[in-house]
Amino acid sequence: MTHKQYHHGDLKNALIKAGTEILSEEGVAGLSLRKVAARAGVSHSAPYAHFSDKQALIAAISTEGFRQLNARLSSISDACQTEPARLLLEVAFAYVQFALDSSACFKLMFSGVLEKEKDYPDFVAISKASFQLLVTLVQRCQQVGLIRPGDPDVLAVSIWSLVHGFTALLLERQISSHILDRFTIKALLCQTLNQVVLTEIQPVETD
Repeated sequence: MTHKQYHHGDLKNALIKAGTEILSEEGVAGLSLRKVAARAGVSHSAPYAHFSDKQALIAAISTEGFRQLNARLSSISDACQTEPARLLLEVAFAYVQFALDSSACFKLMFSGVLEKEKDYPDFVAISKASFQLLVTLVQRCQQVGLIRPGDPDVLAVSIWSLVHGFTALLLERQISSHILDRFTIKALLCQTLNQVVLTEIQPVETD
């Protein structure tokens, strides 16, 4: 049988991948350890070697989502180190693009369905790291006068609220096609970010 030959070193990642696929197809309600096992081609008891229950699986999928998101944001930070205004825009755009590319996982990451987050230290650590990336970006923008002085944590929350709200509206198709036909996502993000910066950011379309 396939599941007996499955390499245990790959099992956890395979289960997370299978869970992400099921999540995209059926939502959180359709997610179960038994379904994940079947999708991964292992015995129905195999997932319990890594996940005690559905909540643990949700935590693992969310953690992997944050890992992928952080990797995207970090690569942009490395590429735009000397241009804080462009960096702020590109980070916001990458956040939106990740949500569009992995909408089910993105929604899960911020859904609040994880009942006891503190029980999953990897999830807590990586979600905090994600926010810290934004705080660091705010500090860099403050240093060049792009963002007003103030508590960088509070300002990071303000920026995140604006970008996340825009992203949520986009995912739920609540932004009129009349607007989306006239403006690119990046141009709309510029207008969003210009609510909090001291020097207007201009969109530079590279896609």
